[in-house]
Amino acid sequence: MSRFYYLKNKLFLLLIILFSNQSFSQTSGNIVDQIVGVVGNNIVLKSEVESQYAQLIAQGTPDASDLKCRILDQLLLNKLLLHQANIDSLNVEESQVNQKIESNLSYFIQQIGSVEKLEQYYGKSIAELKEEFKPLIREQLLAQQMQSKVTKGISSSPADVRTFFNKIPKDSLPYVNAELEYAQIVHYVAVSEEQKKEAKDKLKSIRDRIIGGEDFSTLAVLYSQDIESAKQGGELGFVNRGDLVPEFSAAAFKLKNNIEISEIIESPFGYHIIQLIERRGEKINVRHILLRAVTQAEDLVNAQAFSDSIANLIRVNKISFNEAAEKFSDDTETKMGGGIVINPATGSTKFESDQVDPNVLFSIDKMTVGEVSSATLITTRDGKQAYRILKLINRSEPHQMNLTDDYPKLQELTLSEKQNTALQTWKNKKVATTYVRIAEEYQNCETLKDWSLNTAK
Repeated sequence: MSRFYYLKNKLFLLLIILFSNQSFSQTSGNIVDQIVGVVGNNIVLKSEVESQYAQLIAQGTPDASDLKCRILDQLLLNKLLLHQANIDSLNVEESQVNQKIESNLSYFIQQIGSVEKLEQYYGKSIAELKEEFKPLIREQLLAQQMQSKVTKGISSSPADVRTFFNKIPKDSLPYVNAELEYAQIVHYVAVSEEQKKEAKDKLKSIRDRIIGGEDFSTLAVLYSQDIESAKQGGELGFVNRGDLVPEFSAAAFKLKNNIEISEIIESPFGYHIIQLIERRGEKINVRHILLRAVTQAEDLVNAQAFSDSIANLIRVNKISFNEAAEKFSDDTETKMGGGIVINPATGSTKFESDQVDPNVLFSIDKMTVGEVSSATLITTRDGKQAYRILKLINRSEPHQMNLTDDYPKLQELTLSEKQNTALQTWKNKKVATTYVRIAEEYQNCETLKDWSLNTAK
């Protein structure tokens, strides 16, 4: 097995650990859980190894005899990083945890197709999945923070990259799949004041009916435009204050009892009324009914004309795509980066075809590099209608990895190897002074020999 293959699989295993959760893995059969590893006061359960093993196999990883050993190796390393992070009193903010959860969920929703499919597949609401994510995500962020501390200051020079590339046997150079990079400008369709008033008046009427004695849950099922919660009578499940948009959070946490119904509040999603179910400190469970102002045909025509005019100005070089994105785009995630879209699975700007939103792929698949699309109507994740302009920045063909076309990727791999070497050195030093136990069934794993030699301290 080449060094490159080993490194690539090591990185892939680490990504699985950082971006997965036990609730997003399914293992076959009934496993009686047991502790298979201990690092300091942190444990690794057999179910963690088995669930990640099942996930890797489902994603096409070869079922090598040492696969479970390598999984346990990475899990033990994460626990060692976490152990040292606690010793060093490292901390992560609640907002960081919530942001990471939202990013992970967005990725999983994109992969499975919709929020409803995700909830149906795992038999849990989005709120329940968020709660399950939290402890693991907090641990992962702490481990990442500790790892960043260990590898701080390490870089890869052009000479390092050439040395790394030249060490890879020519017959082991992998083929790189076709990749693309794209940017977007998103312009929300403006809604008239008349339509806003109509939505608020309708919601006020519903609120009056509830105050008059009608059941909140029934009316949520009938009228709420939050499809996910409407099926549960408007109930969100227990969430933290930071999980909610500020306007909604402020109104929800002001409620005193389940008789009180909030006034109509406006958020980026539309207009809401809220009923308290239960509060436990900074966690809250509420019902809500959401209504959005209806977009009129005239609003759509005006928004399309405006968006097409921007696209035309870009095409005749009156303004660059980057400038237009910063000036006109309503997508806060991309506008300050010139509209360039980041791949949530990798953190880079490059996407393989199966990682791109199908609607986006349908448009850019027919475009040439540098081409700017016409404006097309979309519905955003928060339920708003908008027109989107796309630009295809780059598209690569499948090819064998080389220094010219794949320098950024090779630089990244070189840096990863240097960081892994530093991390291995740090691990060996820390294991020598840390309590470590490994279950007997894993004692003969070659991958775990560095751990096994230092067990039971």
